[in-house]
Amino acid sequence: MSHHLEQVAEQLTRDLDLVHPPVQISYLEAPPKGVDMHPGGVPSVCTFFAEGATHPFYAGVKAHDACEIGAFVLGMKPEGELGGRLMGTIGTMQKEGYLKPGEEAWVPHNTEAPKFVAYGPLGTLDVPPTTVLLFAKARSAMLAIEAAGGNVPMNGRPMCSINPILNQGAPVAMSLGCIGSRIYTQMGDGELVVGIRGDHLDAFAASVRKIRHANDVVEGEDARRRSAAAHPFTAKNPP
Repeated sequence: MSHHLEQVAEQLTRDLDLVHPPVQISYLEAPPKGVDMHPGGVPSVCTFFAEGATHPFYAGVKAHDACEIGAFVLGMKPEGELGGRLMGTIGTMQKEGYLKPGEEAWVPHNTEAPKFVAYGPLGTLDVPPTTVLLFAKARSAMLAIEAAGGNVPMNGRPMCSINPILNQGAPVAMSLGCIGSRIYTQMGDGELVVGIRGDHLDAFAASVRKIRHANDVVEGEDARRRSAAAHPFTAKNPP
C-alpha cells in the first residue's frame, strides 16, 4: 500500500509542481504500528496538517482539543470546558465582526470524532488515507479543479473543515484557508488547499496526469500565438 501511495505522491508532486508533499490524514480506531505518537502541545489542528508534510506521526483525539474550533470540526462534542472555550471564541469573533451571528451553525464538521488520527507525507503511513491535502499555488489548483471535472466545493474559514466536506461525500474540495490556518501553517499568500477523498485518490491522480498533458499542449499553442501576435498589448507583459 505505502509503495503505491509513494508513487501517487511523486506523480502529483511532479504534475502539480507542488513545493510540499501531499499530506495524508487517516482516521483510525487504534494507533498505527511503527509510527511515533505526537508529543502534543500544538495550538491548532491545522498545525498537524503542516507537520504532516514533514514526517509521519499519530495523535489521539484529545491532543486536538487545544484548538476549540478545530476540535469541533473534527467531531468532538462541544461540551464542558471545550464547549465553554468554543462559545467564548465564537462570541469574540462575532463581536469583532469576523463571524456573523449564527454563521457557526453552518460550519462543516464530522458527526463523530475518530479515536486517533495519523498524519504524514503521502506514502509514509501503511494505512489508507481518509483524506489527502495539497498545499498548492493557484496554477496547481487550476489544474486540480480541471482534473476534478465538475463542481468543486470551496470553503474558507475554518480551513480544517475541508476534511468533513470530503468525508461527507465530495471527491475533491478546495479551501482558501483562514487567517488562523495561514498563521499556524505558514501558508504563502499565493497558496490554498486542495483536498481529495482517500477512496478517490487514484482516479484523481489519473485525471491530473491527463489534464497536465493537455494543458502543456494548449500552453505551447497559446505561447506560439502570443509571440506571433502583432497587437502591441499582446506582444508584451500587461501592466
